[in-house]
Parts: sequence; C-alpha cells; structure tokens
Amino acid sequence: MADTGDWCLIESDPGVFTELIANMGVKGTQVEEVYSLDDASLSALKPIYGLIFLFKWQSDSQTPRPSGDVGIDSHQDTHVFFAKQVINNACATQAILSILLNTPGIELGDELRQFKEFTHEFSPELKGLAISNSDVIRTVHNSFARSDLFVNDEPASASDSNDVFHFISYVPVAGCLYELDGLKDAPVNHGSCTDEDWLQKARPLIQARMARYATSEIRFNLLAVMESRHSLYQKRMDEIERILQDIQLGKEDIQELQARIIALEDEKSQLSYKLTLEQLKLRRYKDENVLRKHNFIPLVYNLIRQLAKKNQLGDLISDAKLKKRRQS
Repeated sequence: MADTGDWCLIESDPGVFTELIANMGVKGTQVEEVYSLDDASLSALKPIYGLIFLFKWQSDSQTPRPSGDVGIDSHQDTHVFFAKQVINNACATQAILSILLNTPGIELGDELRQFKEFTHEFSPELKGLAISNSDVIRTVHNSFARSDLFVNDEPASASDSNDVFHFISYVPVAGCLYELDGLKDAPVNHGSCTDEDWLQKARPLIQARMARYATSEIRFNLLAVMESRHSLYQKRMDEIERILQDIQLGKEDIQELQARIIALEDEKSQLSYKLTLEQLKLRRYKDENVLRKHNFIPLVYNLIRQLAKKNQLGDLISDAKLKKRRQS
C-alpha cells in the first residue's frame, strides 16, 4: 500500500460525511450513526443505501477468518464498483464511494457520474489509483482536515502503540449483498438478497465481526448512508399537498372527508416540525465542521502570552497542579 501521500485523516462523524458527500455534488443523501441493529432502529433510517463499519484494524494473524464465514471473494463480480485501497488515509472516503457508486438512483452529480463512467472498465487496482489521484475527491476529502500545527511526518501504521482504524462497506448490488473491503483482492459476495431484506442479512455479519474482536477491542462505529431526511420529508409534504388539492377540487370520492383532511394536515404539521429539526441539525453539522477545521493554536498562544504579561500564568499553573494532586 502507498504511503499517506497528501491525503489527511478525517474524523468518522455523520456530520463530516454528510457534508463531504454534498461537497462532491451528491444530492438527497446523508449519513447517520446507527446505534442499534434492531428492526425498529433500522426501519427508522430507511431507505438505507449501504452501511459503513469502522473498526480497529488487526492483521490476519491476529484475527483469523472464522471457518463459518460464508462470504467468498469473487473476481467475477465485475458489475460491482470495487476499488483496492492503495493509500491509508483515503479509506473513509473510499468506503463512502463504494456505496454511492453502487447504488442506482442516487443523484451523483457531474463529477462522480463522470468518474464512475471513466473507471467502469478499470481493474480494482486501477480504480483505487483513480480515487487517490482524483483532484476533486482528494480536495473535498482534505477540506475536512483538522487544523494541527504539531504534525507527525511519519505515516500511520498498525502497531501495538499506534491504533489504525479501517472502514468497510456493506451494500446490496444487483440482488446480492456485498462486503467491500479495499484491503481484500475482490468484493465479498454474501449471497442473494432483496431491497427489503438485505439489512437483515447484513446484521449477523456485522454482529459476527464485532464478536470476533470483542475480547480485545470494543471501539466500533456503524454508519448508514441513506436518503436525506430533508428530501424524504419534503417529498411526503408535497404529496400531501397534492392530495389536499385534489380533495378540494373534488377529484376524490372519500368517505369521512373531513377526518381525512384533518389527518393529512396533522401529518403535514409533524413533517414540517421534522424538517425544521433536520435543518437545525445540518446547520449544526456545518458549524461543527468549521470548528474542526479552525486552527485555535494562535488564540491559545496569545492567551497564554497575555496571562504571562499580567503575571497571572504562574498562579494558574500552581492551581492546576494542586487540583491534579487532589484528584490523584
């Protein structure tokens, strides 16, 4: 695998990934954290296009593949967009692309649509290189770099003292559930599924992977790439508005017409409230991402310098040391 090159590490956060997708030109798609794999939790997030699983990477010698794993690496599944991971720090964006570029109906935007068409006949290795060399994808990815003047020039590697986390994707493609892991040589086909049952098929696979690491690692993260709630709620509100207009024009013969109108108006009001919450959440995501990118070190440096000029720094340091001793 290539070194980190000029790709930065980015935080595994739904706000980061949602804005990253939007900045690539994708419309009507967002990312949310999955806190539970039960039916109710998953149903609340539908329609889900794919799942991204984050875990601490461990070598194959540390985590042998269980004999009961029915997934098979398939070099025949050329209809699946699968890219080998050729650079460490790009794996989060690569996991997202694995879902976006394998899901029909997502409005990719011009850049990703042209990228998908351009790389269609590429091998997995060439697809990985195409991602790492895409100026558009790299620029958007790096726009979420945390500002840090204290940079380690050594590339990240998996060792006892340096945790490295890895992203893989689960996505239904052409009637089969695939696990897309850029560290493997090919997509892993987990068998047939439908748009309705693929989440039930993915659930035991993710649970088994968690159990595999349970004795040594509890840090996992599961994210859903899904239709944006804003888009979903707005479409339903528009649909309700059309139904109400048809009722007013007498185009529908409905018993208990007044009760139907009241129910629709009530649903519309609830959707309006949910839309407001989504808009506030997206605004919060933007604010948080601005803070992630901002460099606070000059501010901290100047605060410390001003405290020193006013002879207040020594007392603050003494108080901090005293509090530390009391806590220990």
